[in-house]
Amino acid sequence: MTPVAPEPLWIRTGPPIPVDREHVLHPDVVVAGAGLTGLATAVALARAGRRVAVCEARTVGAVATGNTTAKLSLLQGSVYGEIRAHAGVEALRAYAAAQRAGADWLRAIAESVDGALRDEPAFTFSTTDEGDAALEREAEALEASGVDAVWGPTEQTGLPFAVSRALRMEGQAALHPRRVLAALAAELRSRGGTIVEGCRVTGLEDAPDGVGVATTRGVLAAAHLVVATGSPAIDRAGFFARLEPSRSVVGAYAVDGPLPEGMHLSVDPQARSLRTADDGAGGRLLLVGGGGFRTGRGDAGAMLADIDAWTAEAFPGARRVTWWAAQDYRTITRLPFAGAEPGTDGRVLTATGYDKWGMANGAACALAMAGEILGERPSWVDGLRSPQVGVRDAATAVGANARVTKEMASGWTKALVSRDAEPPAEGEGRVETRGAHPVAVSRVDGRLCAVSGVCTHLGGILQWNPAERSWDCPLHASRFDPEGRVLEGPATQDLARMDDAPAR
Repeated sequence: MTPVAPEPLWIRTGPPIPVDREHVLHPDVVVAGAGLTGLATAVALARAGRRVAVCEARTVGAVATGNTTAKLSLLQGSVYGEIRAHAGVEALRAYAAAQRAGADWLRAIAESVDGALRDEPAFTFSTTDEGDAALEREAEALEASGVDAVWGPTEQTGLPFAVSRALRMEGQAALHPRRVLAALAAELRSRGGTIVEGCRVTGLEDAPDGVGVATTRGVLAAAHLVVATGSPAIDRAGFFARLEPSRSVVGAYAVDGPLPEGMHLSVDPQARSLRTADDGAGGRLLLVGGGGFRTGRGDAGAMLADIDAWTAEAFPGARRVTWWAAQDYRTITRLPFAGAEPGTDGRVLTATGYDKWGMANGAACALAMAGEILGERPSWVDGLRSPQVGVRDAATAVGANARVTKEMASGWTKALVSRDAEPPAEGEGRVETRGAHPVAVSRVDGRLCAVSGVCTHLGGILQWNPAERSWDCPLHASRFDPEGRVLEGPATQDLARMDDAPAR
């Protein structure tokens, strides 16, 4: 059964965010993307006196920041153990320092905004033997990094089911991301910066002593471009081939009875994430997520149904109020990247690879990029630069790209043999062949749309995502709405409309 269309709780309960009609003339820096990273970078630069123009292809917070669970925590599931295994102890310590810097900076913003921050302890827990082993590795890595988490009695988690082991860390925070974005946007504009929505950065042009930033609203000349779009929209380093994208689902539930205090994440093979949030009417909701799947190769509706079932068992009587999904990226070494793109003479900077921990990482990477531009790079930045990739990680990268190649071939094969005389029913979509061209046909809210079925990034055949009513690319995770407009991912061009769509 296809669920109702997703709607993030933060949209329901957050404020409007005023923006500008036109950009500041002659900006020093152009920022692509008005999520947390983009706006935090812009504010850090504006505080130093730089003129900043933020280009947002959709609306402020439309992508990762607006669909997060917004945990501002140095306790991050199994991340520290994975970084230690892939990148070593020195990189791990640099990562911990970056998390502290990002969390402190963002907390200072959120604490000044009514309803933007709630102090919470964070818990990482396990319920299985595999989870116990993962938690032990994480505890060892946290100790090596200097992050102060403690083993706690399992009953302190407050969870209504059996827990095997648990780590606890005080002084963390649950955020309302839209309230934080509103505060950042207001400060930026008060300092002379601008934010223009519906302005997509599409490329670079030659410019003396800087960059010419091509957008759907014209060309902006600036000294620097900051790309803060998840998967970089301007990607001269081929990040798309080295990032592992995934989508995960969150449900918001009304629960009869007490809710667990704190923020919780399991490290079991089937992960579960929990926190609470205001419902906008004086009550609180339980947010439950967990797991993930490769974009274009999984089923968001099935994952939501699984979360519904788990929540109903753990919290009898729970009723889903709304749901949403988010897209995240991780690198081979599990370290985020923030800095100058190779081959741009330091004029184009980008950040990516937050691995589902975008609050502290987003702020930390913003500080890193702003520092690079201002000549005040934080001391921990060099430690985050990817060390020599090991044999295992290199093999992982080769395997991932081999799967992309296989997906490309199989997608085209399926498209070329696809035929169906009947148009899709409501909420359905498929790729069919017209002549030699794959056409993506869908019906949403009674409207039949036909667009090119070929991703504008690298030519993958799109897959219909019925739960989110989108066309998703299984190669590098570009996503498009039913009418072909880019939603997210490395693609910057919309899908071509196919005017010969049957009018049925």
